[in-house]
Amino acid sequence: MKITQFHTSLNKVLIACFFAGFCNHAAAVAETGELLSTLTDQKSVAVTIYNNDLALIKDLRHIDIASGDFNLAWRDVSALIRPETALLRSIIDPTGLTVVEQNFNFDLLTPQSLLNKYVGKSVSVMRINPATGVETKESATVLAVNEGVVLKIADRIETGMPGRITFENVPENLRDRPTLVMKGMLTGQSTQQLELSYLTGGLSWKADYVAELNDSDERMDLSGWVTLVNTSGTSYANAKMQLVAGDVNRVQPEMIKPLAMHAKGAMDVATSMTQESLMDYHLYSLERLTTINDNQSKQVALLNASGIPVRKELILTGNDHYYYSGHGDLGQKNKVSVIVQFDNKQADRLGMPLPKGIIRVYKRDQSGNAQFVGEDNIDHTPKNETVRLKLGHSFDVTAAKKQIDFKSLNIGNNVNQFESAYEIVMKNAKKEAVVVTVQEPIPGDWKILEESHPHHKPVSNTAEWKVTVPAEGSSTLKYRVRVKF
Repeated sequence: MKITQFHTSLNKVLIACFFAGFCNHAAAVAETGELLSTLTDQKSVAVTIYNNDLALIKDLRHIDIASGDFNLAWRDVSALIRPETALLRSIIDPTGLTVVEQNFNFDLLTPQSLLNKYVGKSVSVMRINPATGVETKESATVLAVNEGVVLKIADRIETGMPGRITFENVPENLRDRPTLVMKGMLTGQSTQQLELSYLTGGLSWKADYVAELNDSDERMDLSGWVTLVNTSGTSYANAKMQLVAGDVNRVQPEMIKPLAMHAKGAMDVATSMTQESLMDYHLYSLERLTTINDNQSKQVALLNASGIPVRKELILTGNDHYYYSGHGDLGQKNKVSVIVQFDNKQADRLGMPLPKGIIRVYKRDQSGNAQFVGEDNIDHTPKNETVRLKLGHSFDVTAAKKQIDFKSLNIGNNVNQFESAYEIVMKNAKKEAVVVTVQEPIPGDWKILEESHPHHKPVSNTAEWKVTVPAEGSSTLKYRVRVKF
């Protein structure tokens, strides 16, 4: 038989296997004495999603269950559930419910998994005579299912045969959907409100922001979006959705793995989510119910704020390595970074905790079209903090830097001392003047001996100068420094 014919026949067999097994699934559940709960019993579901691929599910169902021992199969849990975190409780009578055993069945019913379970067992092979149309049935033993089906029928061995295979039932440990089976004891009412809560992977969220600068780069509009991703293996219909922003500590297991622009306007921040403090984290709650289907990505509005004051800076950053020895030329056309920063304050039309994410910044050209001008990551940012974004490097503002003097001053006692001088020429091709902030990280115990522009010390190892560069012109910064360490 050709390979293509073999695979065609095998596919037909597997499809027949699946439907035959599925039809017998309900009967198999009944034989085990299980009480099956499906999504039709579900009355509400709450989903709390954390930043690091972790979610808390609270699934409330109304179930008719007799007092005494029970064997409850809770269908449609997450396929990535952490079963050791599962907790079943009765809302009506919390003390009347006791769980003594639970089993998570993650070996799902498929044609291949059904065949795997029947290795060494008997099945029936159904074949139709193409000439007469008469269907015949033969008993067979499944010998192997690796890279194809191997059957023993009477006194012969057959592989890749046409026809279909039927099974007596579905093995107890095969499920068509992820299922958590719990055994225990119940006292009290027969109609129960049972809530199953558990942690799961496969659910994640992240924040994305879109900012638009005005013509003068002095204000911006900001909108925020939350992207939810569900790959957990089940859907959550009409769920109460909450998001936790913050770095929650988790114990790592030991190698076990089972753009839209908004309308402008002078208004304060608006959001479709409410937020509150949760210990040392922040909890965001969607104000309406939403459905997250399996294998779906969904965007939800987080905030919308207009007219936020911003500050733009051009920053030239140096390096501490050239203060130890002579170097001469330190580079032509050194890049000047473009920095935009704003304060997350209510007085500046913002003032809410911002989850970490990417802020993408746009600005309109002379034709009124929004053009992308850069992006940067922000970490979790509480209110009243400053957000600082590096958008890129200036095209029109460059700098040439060189060391014009260097000498080593040996003062003994294992103390090194150096004196060096530098010249930085900044050029501006723009039609308006700009201010360049020069930041030089200087090592050890240092002192500026001479300078063409006054400096200040923002931190102990940095000297900073503000240099105005005229339109279509240049400015030169010169300084001499002595370092000791």
